[in-house]
Amino acid sequence: MSKPLKNFIFIIIIFLVISSIFALFGSQAGEEPKQISFSELVADVNQEKIKKIIVSGDELSIIYTDDKEAVSRKEPELALSESLINYGVSADKIEKAGIAPKEKKEFSSLLILGAISLLPLLLFGVFFWMIFRQAKGGAMQAFNFSKAKARLFGADGQAKEKITFKDVAGLKEAKEELKEIVDFLKNPKKYLKMGAKIPKGVLLLGPAGVGKTLLARAVAGESNVPFLSISGSEFVEMFVGVGSGRVRSLFQEAKKYGRSIIFIDELDAIGRARGSGIGGGHDEREQTLNQILVEMDGFEKDSKVIVLAATNRPDVLDPALLRPGRFDRKVVLDLPDINDREEILKIHCIGKPIALDVNLREVAERTPGFSGADLANVANEAAILAARRSKEQVFQEEFLESIEKVLLGPERKSHILSKKEKEITAYHEAGHALVSASLPGTEPIRKISIIARGRAAGYTLKMPKEDTRIKTKTQFLAEIATLLGGYTAEKLVFNEITTGASNDLENASELARRLVKEYGMSSLGPVSFGEKEELVFLGKEISEQRNYSEKIAVQIDEEVAKFIKNAENQAKKILTQKKALLHKIAKVLIEKEIIERAEFESLINGKNFSAKKQEINSSSKIVEKTKKTPKIGSLKVKQIE
Repeated sequence: MSKPLKNFIFIIIIFLVISSIFALFGSQAGEEPKQISFSELVADVNQEKIKKIIVSGDELSIIYTDDKEAVSRKEPELALSESLINYGVSADKIEKAGIAPKEKKEFSSLLILGAISLLPLLLFGVFFWMIFRQAKGGAMQAFNFSKAKARLFGADGQAKEKITFKDVAGLKEAKEELKEIVDFLKNPKKYLKMGAKIPKGVLLLGPAGVGKTLLARAVAGESNVPFLSISGSEFVEMFVGVGSGRVRSLFQEAKKYGRSIIFIDELDAIGRARGSGIGGGHDEREQTLNQILVEMDGFEKDSKVIVLAATNRPDVLDPALLRPGRFDRKVVLDLPDINDREEILKIHCIGKPIALDVNLREVAERTPGFSGADLANVANEAAILAARRSKEQVFQEEFLESIEKVLLGPERKSHILSKKEKEITAYHEAGHALVSASLPGTEPIRKISIIARGRAAGYTLKMPKEDTRIKTKTQFLAEIATLLGGYTAEKLVFNEITTGASNDLENASELARRLVKEYGMSSLGPVSFGEKEELVFLGKEISEQRNYSEKIAVQIDEEVAKFIKNAENQAKKILTQKKALLHKIAKVLIEKEIIERAEFESLINGKNFSAKKQEINSSSKIVEKTKKTPKIGSLKVKQIE
């Protein structure tokens, strides 16, 4: 509910309360007792109709036996009993009438009347006080608009979860680098005594989800100092000067705590290279960056404030941020290897009822290229699958299935293919698998499926034998041929091509162009073509600058076409020679929809496949994914859409 609507409802409630009060007292004022003469009172006393008579001075309040009320007056300077006796009422009748004296309470009556009169004024006073208070708060917010909105951890006994290096699996080299920062914050005199200057800024570099923010919080937890966290995008507003003002207030607040850590996440949001010419010389983002540079230069030699920053785009940062005196130390965070992945999975399995048969080492082997965030998602999806199946523990089956779900999305069993589409998809995926299994330098086929998952109508999953950092030209060429295996199989069997190979063609063309322009693996020699310079507000393709002539551009296109054509011919040759095997694999795939590794190997080796062996190996669902930009060591998926 918005604030103006809340205020409106509050005003309506105030007026309803005022109306209710006036209605209450007004109704009470309208019910006046009946006025009777003293002679009528005498008659009623004689007839024993009176239950009680309350005397208040000369005023008489009469209560009848039927609970009706009336008022009257007695003779002044005489008691009521004397007046009744003078009118011939017997003492017995007077005693039955129940005469009771009552003192006047003029003060209380005046107090009630005063309260009734002042209550509306008080209510209106409270109402206007609240309006002025809100106006004052709005003015204060306007003054605080340039204050940094950093989140504070670890100060003033805040009940925040404390993170230490023990909670961060892997990243051994990165943690070793940061232990010096922790030691300085704990024992600064040891370094200052030797004349050493601790780095003022530490820049954490690494892909998304690798644990940059978690590692920064671990530094704060280990050093037990206040940790001020803010995102780079929170500095810049549409108003001029707000960003630099927030930078100043952030550093001032950090200096108040003495030893403290400032953490700026997504530094590239404000740290991009200046001088792009877009936005003018007074671009607000550039002024914010200038203020950060000034504040970091202003640190004294013995300053105990350290700036941590994280980004996955170091290539776009301004050189002034990276020079000595600013971000002196650069800590690179890599994707976890198999041992680190196992340790990360153990951390994310804490608090989950894990079955005894769960082998996290196997899960780690089957997730090369996964970041820490990906592994956390795998563990979470496994727990969700187990809960959905009403299990009391998470088994290995859920972990292995969650890997595919994280990579490709959930199974779409409702996406039913027609008989013809199912046949085309089966031959397409069989073509991928057969070409890959027939070429050197490729990775083993783990699973073939024509069950739709995510956007893919079918997919071929491959498992790298080990984590790799580099790839050879032979491996790249085999990869292109494998990508074209589905396209070639469709053309060979049906003498027709479909839209299912569009993603494969896109990936193959992109990879071939990289071989020529970036990796120097073509006949053009070891030359890198094209200068990539990403400009603010412009797309990646527009920012790529040509550093070669039109003649070279033609040669690049010819080389790319040559790679693609050779790969197609290679795939066609393999599938033509092994056409009978292609039909066999496709037939089994149409019948079963899924072929696991053991069955696929038995098919290509011409051996009889054991159903028991399939059951043993069916729990192993190792996947690999082909991304648009091939990355060494990443998982690859051949898919038909």
